[in-house]
Amino acid sequence: MIALSLTEIAGLVGGQPHDIPDPDLKVTGPVVIDSREVRPGSLFAALPGERVDGHDFARGAVEAGATAVLAARPVGTPDAPVPAIVVPDVIAAMGVLARAVVERLGATVVALTGSAGKTSTKDLIAQLLQRRGPTVWTPGSLNNEIGLPLTAMSADEATQHLVLEMGARGKGHIRYLTDLTPPRIGLVLNVGTAHIGEFGGREQIAEAKGELVEALPAAEEGGVAVLNADDPFVRAMASRTKARTVLFGEAEDADVRAGNVRLADGGRPAFTLHTPTGCSEVTMRLYGEHHVSNALAAAAVAHELGMSVDEIAVALSEAGQLSRWRMEVTERSDGVTVVNDAYNANPESMRAALRALVAMGAVTPGRRTWAVLGPMAELGEESLAEHDAVGRLAVRLNVSKLVAVGGQEAAWLDMGAKNEGSWGEESVHVSDVRAAVDLLRSELRPGDVVLVKASRSVGLERLAQALLDGEGEVAGPWA
Repeated sequence: MIALSLTEIAGLVGGQPHDIPDPDLKVTGPVVIDSREVRPGSLFAALPGERVDGHDFARGAVEAGATAVLAARPVGTPDAPVPAIVVPDVIAAMGVLARAVVERLGATVVALTGSAGKTSTKDLIAQLLQRRGPTVWTPGSLNNEIGLPLTAMSADEATQHLVLEMGARGKGHIRYLTDLTPPRIGLVLNVGTAHIGEFGGREQIAEAKGELVEALPAAEEGGVAVLNADDPFVRAMASRTKARTVLFGEAEDADVRAGNVRLADGGRPAFTLHTPTGCSEVTMRLYGEHHVSNALAAAAVAHELGMSVDEIAVALSEAGQLSRWRMEVTERSDGVTVVNDAYNANPESMRAALRALVAMGAVTPGRRTWAVLGPMAELGEESLAEHDAVGRLAVRLNVSKLVAVGGQEAAWLDMGAKNEGSWGEESVHVSDVRAAVDLLRSELRPGDVVLVKASRSVGLERLAQALLDGEGEVAGPWA
């Protein structure tokens, strides 16, 4: 973080210093919410949790090297003082502090949102922009009112690009995040059905996602809205911004578009990248045709920040997956390939993952494909129809076997597959992770490709890990 004294921090967040021996002491390390991540010079933000209260770890954080604690109450005693800045709301104070840091950076802030592909696209953008200068980006999917300030505050004076993923579970969420870290470039990937049960419909999702482009500065002030030309909900957001609009996609009128899209080398996408300054060939290391759209979005951002089309093409061709459990491909010693895409799932990402699975299986004639799928959360009244549709798609794509893992939603996946017909015993419903692991261990054979995917709350990554660990036990209970 930019070095700030405790006096400066207290003034910025409206906090009261407690037990601070030297108000000129500076926070020179990162702001952290886990005392195990404290480094010398850190500021420890004490957050209340579902099971633990961060205030209980305040003393240990300071003993580990934290300069002070950002807390909702004093955390020391007369006999054992703990330096702290006490504020009414720690999360709100983190946001205020993040805003102050960003204002002092001078870095270009790039923000992105969308129903699917945010994290993979953010990882691509980060890998491209790193080639132009020091870049800080959201780790994993820490894209809410806690994770976003933590990322922003990890930047320092050398940072040239700050790439921030922004999530939303309701109206006003993205507006709040853009108030904390005002972006100059805003990217909207798509409007799908993720969290549709919370929003109420795609129109409401589009309304919430569009808050990002509304927050951008005007075109004459450098504001740029990067919008998906292939998604009508996103394309329509051009009317909601004063920023200059750049379109990406496969549409003919897209400023940054893909031509000659194909899958090569076991499901890796290849295409011709077209930009306003020329074209170049891209062959990605990532799996699945859905990454073409992600790559175009990243290319559009990088092009706006001065990268040439050849630089972009090389960077996209060399980019890997930075975040775990997103089409994470591992080949076992016996030739079984496990595709761990269990970080999250929605109808759009399920369909993309199934198509990638089939493409990987098509490399070798007779190679079997397994789709081990769990529930998709937060679909509301659309849940039955969406799970049924995914099960049917697995049949239409000729996936060798579907293993639906879990309760009612998994039963709907299995029902969809069987109602589509022509499969017989190729679809099976099992109650939990252990049952799925037992089934797979008994039936997998060399050369098989296994996709593991479900919403994050299901924890299906444990199943993928169990397959990679051989005969080891499955960690943790089914939830």
